[in-house]
Amino acid sequence: MKVQECVLSDELVTANSPEVALWDAIVVPRTIKERLRNQTVLSLLVRPDLPFEVTALHGLCTLYGPPGTGKTTLARGLPAQVASYVPGGEVRRIEINPHGLMSAEHGQSQQRVSELLGEYVPGLASDGTPTVVILDEVESMAVARSAASLAANPADVHRATDAVLTALDLNATQHPHLFFVATSNFTSALDEAFLSRSDAAILIPLPEPEALREILTSTLLTLAGKYPALGDLARSSAMDRIAETAHGLDGRRTRKVVFEALAQRLDTVLDPGRLTEDDLAAAVRNAVGETSQPEVPRAAY
Repeated sequence: MKVQECVLSDELVTANSPEVALWDAIVVPRTIKERLRNQTVLSLLVRPDLPFEVTALHGLCTLYGPPGTGKTTLARGLPAQVASYVPGGEVRRIEINPHGLMSAEHGQSQQRVSELLGEYVPGLASDGTPTVVILDEVESMAVARSAASLAANPADVHRATDAVLTALDLNATQHPHLFFVATSNFTSALDEAFLSRSDAAILIPLPEPEALREILTSTLLTLAGKYPALGDLARSSAMDRIAETAHGLDGRRTRKVVFEALAQRLDTVLDPGRLTEDDLAAAVRNAVGETSQPEVPRAAY
């Protein structure tokens, strides 16, 4: 795969772009969104005017936490939140698929990482526009070298991680208009030197019952635009009890559980407006039960 093919998106975003909805859709404590936004704005405003030796800022933020908590969606919605605070009112968003960089061929991973992060991405942003670069599931390219002896080709793992660190150092000094947002489900798999380069590491936790209620309610209210009876369910006091039962689910699964509830009975499939609080509660209990089941070991091949 060519490095160009690892770039999933490259576009200019303003404060009025549709991406605003991405940010709003994720239900997390307000302080988390504010910290992510503020760290990004600070980096994009301060780093171009001050030398790296003074700020020690790499222009890197790591979002970590369980799968399904909205890390990637927050990263995608971030540029629209930042745009109104930077000169020009536009932010370029570049999204990278790191998985395509890793190769079984000797030395290829290091070469691709260096080319992508050290040359190709800075080239896309060569006009100086403030740019947010999203590295989703970054553990695939910044593997903890202390555990690399367990890998099939530890030498290449070391080299690829070294290439990531070198590119981050280069961009920190030569391209201060770049800001990287990395997401990870497994920070224990990330190299310590990578984490030390993060200007901020922000935990995106599983939602608390209040947030779960908001997610369930907003999903039902959206459906109520077509099936009005669901609006009554969304506004009922039963939602508090159902949200408490949902504790332990991630945000993505919580949205899906509404549709799992609809799928339990044919009459709610044909007419979603007939969904009851008992239907929704049963689906939530099933989902929580599945989440709490011990993981089945995978067969070794």
